[in-house]
Amino acid sequence: MPIYFYSTRGEYGCFSNFSRHGFELDELWWMTSEHYFQAQKFAARDRAWFDKIHSARTPKEAAKMGRSREHPLREDWEKVKDEIMHRAVLCKFQTHEDIREILLRTGDELIVENAPGDYYWGCGKDGSGKNKLGEILMAVREILRKE
Repeated sequence: MPIYFYSTRGEYGCFSNFSRHGFELDELWWMTSEHYFQAQKFAARDRAWFDKIHSARTPKEAAKMGRSREHPLREDWEKVKDEIMHRAVLCKFQTHEDIREILLRTGDELIVENAPGDYYWGCGKDGSGKNKLGEILMAVREILRKE
């Protein structure tokens, strides 16, 4: 039976990029995987904006800042965004044993980000989305099984 998640609440809330499970990556401590992902959009182009996203008070604030187009995105963003998300999600689940166990307990079930407005990272309103975050969680689950 597929596992659907969206918010940080509930049994699978830790799958959300907004969940407060910090980790160290690229020599910085990140409050959430959302902070890391959004900041990476500007890593090579606008260090001041990168730093502001890094220190955003909430993941919602980091997301809003990362979606702003007042600052130029790194030129390779479309090529690297999936790998950046994968790195963040893997690090988050390697850092926290409690949520690693939750992910591993999902067995071989399909994991779906039930994000009605997101057809790339989630399944979208009608289920036709790419569910890239769900795919990354399942790939991370396989890596963690082998560790």
